[in-house]
Amino acid sequence: MDMIASWIGNIPDFAVPFALAALGLIVIERSGVLALGAEGLMLVGALAGIGASLMTGGATVWALILAMCAAGVVSLLFALMVLVMRINQVIAGLALVFFCQGLTGLLGTLLDWTNKPVAGLHAVSLWPFSELPVVGKLFVQNPLVFVTPLIFVVVVLVLNRSVLGLRLRAVGENPQAADAAGIPVLGYRCAAIVAGSMLIGLAGAYISVLSTKMWIADMVGGRGWITVALVIFARWQPLNCLWAALLFGASGAVGPALQAVGISSGYYLFAAMPYALTLLVMYLSCRPNQTLSGAPGELSLNR
Repeated sequence: MDMIASWIGNIPDFAVPFALAALGLIVIERSGVLALGAEGLMLVGALAGIGASLMTGGATVWALILAMCAAGVVSLLFALMVLVMRINQVIAGLALVFFCQGLTGLLGTLLDWTNKPVAGLHAVSLWPFSELPVVGKLFVQNPLVFVTPLIFVVVVLVLNRSVLGLRLRAVGENPQAADAAGIPVLGYRCAAIVAGSMLIGLAGAYISVLSTKMWIADMVGGRGWITVALVIFARWQPLNCLWAALLFGASGAVGPALQAVGISSGYYLFAAMPYALTLLVMYLSCRPNQTLSGAPGELSLNR
């Protein structure tokens, strides 16, 4: 029972980065732009969050905001490549990842931010749910865990219930018709890239500032690539994405739960479960004659 309680309590900590990063990818790809740079943008957010926290003396909220801004600024490079220079979106996404990996590794070393601990945020308890047996730890989390569903609700309302979201989806489905209707296609796509990248940066900052509470080179550890599969698995639907993130988070929380009760054997096997699940999702989604239902019409994967 202790192992189960520990596993359930750790699920949100593993799921939130997947959820926020995947939501950012959905915002970008709803505009018809294929985004493969989540790994790099998460690294930028992770490094910027730690740096901001160290320089502001532990102002964690400001650190998260500055991390989002840093990822948004770096995403302008991706926007320049795909919207202005018309570089292939796959190549541009991979180039962004490699650039961010090198940049964060270099800055983290030069600025001496590696392995410097930060305070993060204190856990918040939702009483009386936190007193429940077994599942009580699920309701003792840092505040961003409880804010994440609200972020999803806001994004869903904007995408599905607003003129802004309608125009964004029109740009992603048929940019020629949107342009004929007077919608600035490049402007909406650039705004979607920046806004989505800020969410991805927040996911990276969650890992470094709130979970690990320090910076380590390449600490994202492939989570950005996993979110690409997660978005496909969720069929580009934000609420489906939230449940899929919980599934991936639950698979990733098994190993630490075993360690928490003193079971170390098989840890690495369970640590690989999210990656194995990613391979399974990609296989099921990319079989012959398998259509990517839910994908925006202009997304490069659909061409």
